[in-house]
Amino acid sequence: MDTLTGERSTTSGADVGAHPGAAPDFDAFVAARSTDLLRTAYLLTRDAALAEDLLQTALTKAWFAWSRIEGNPEPYVRRILVNTFASWWRRRWNGEHPWAEPPEPPPATGGEAGVDQRHDLWAAMGRLPRRQRAVVVLRFVEDLSEAETARLLGISTGTVKSQTSKALAKLRIDPALASPTTAPASTTEDPA
Repeated sequence: MDTLTGERSTTSGADVGAHPGAAPDFDAFVAARSTDLLRTAYLLTRDAALAEDLLQTALTKAWFAWSRIEGNPEPYVRRILVNTFASWWRRRWNGEHPWAEPPEPPPATGGEAGVDQRHDLWAAMGRLPRRQRAVVVLRFVEDLSEAETARLLGISTGTVKSQTSKALAKLRIDPALASPTTAPASTTEDPA
């Protein structure tokens, strides 16, 4: 009737769609856990702005479901975060970009060696498939158990173990992470 008479509604924008009793709990959860959730989002996306967008999207989805969440809401919100990342990843084109000349990294000098090693690890993590990267982030960065990671991703514990094994195997042979002091074994040795 308000639209027909031209009168404005007296409800504020904050009241629209609010869940009775849920807003303070949700606000407290966001205040307490958003930094850790943002770190997870950043490790998944590898981009600060995209991580913030991912977290905001996940928190928005969680807010709408807040009245249905029982117990600890963090695993539920983390699952939303990972699933939203996966859906974004599926929609985004992940093809190669052509270069006239391959870009060469600048040589490391002095204290920059540690930064280069972190960059190399970061680049190697980026080359992992989506699920393997999610498992490595949750298991080793977020320090979740295999069971917690499986529950969060909606996969079996055996899948967590196999994806972890495959990811670590790929990281071990990644050329960016190869130790410069380790020379490959010569296969042309004479046995006699």
